[in-house]
Amino acid sequence: MYTGKRVILASQSPRRKQLLEQAGIPFEVKVVDTAETFPADMAIPEVPVHIARQKSAAVAALCTADDIIITADTVVVLDDTIIGKPKDREDAIRILSALSGRIHRVITGVVIKREEEELSFSKETEVHFKPLTNEQITYYVDNYKPYDKAGAYAIQEWIGAVGIDRIDGCFYNVMGLPVSNVVEALESYR
Repeated sequence: MYTGKRVILASQSPRRKQLLEQAGIPFEVKVVDTAETFPADMAIPEVPVHIARQKSAAVAALCTADDIIITADTVVVLDDTIIGKPKDREDAIRILSALSGRIHRVITGVVIKREEEELSFSKETEVHFKPLTNEQITYYVDNYKPYDKAGAYAIQEWIGAVGIDRIDGCFYNVMGLPVSNVVEALESYR
């Protein structure tokens, strides 16, 4: 269990909060709205770390120099295209229809910062969706309203149990935080 410096989670994600709690890491949440932008020519695997770094810089003003700031960003990638959060119900249905019967990648970028020291990394997990019926997709969207989730789904919800037949990589990475890697990194700050 981590018992070092004060840890700040700079994320509104209830899933990231849950994962840090499960890992026994005491932390506070501080959030500053930031534009999740990146250069158009940036390589896709670099995008989530770039956005996490923007979040870290934005929340640093609310923290002391001794605080450890954790930020993360998760992207869903299908056919070398980043799929963001759905705009509305129709967009969520369109996204899930595109993922149906396909393999996609989930990449989470993490930045852990204390004073001038920064540790950044990304983890990638391959997710295999079974073919989904229109009824399954609309049931999920209407009942779980995945509008705040990259790729329009949460693996730990109904759609994960019914629609995902395999993952290659870290399950928690798909939830939004490769928590074992974060815990390992925090140990270096003790």
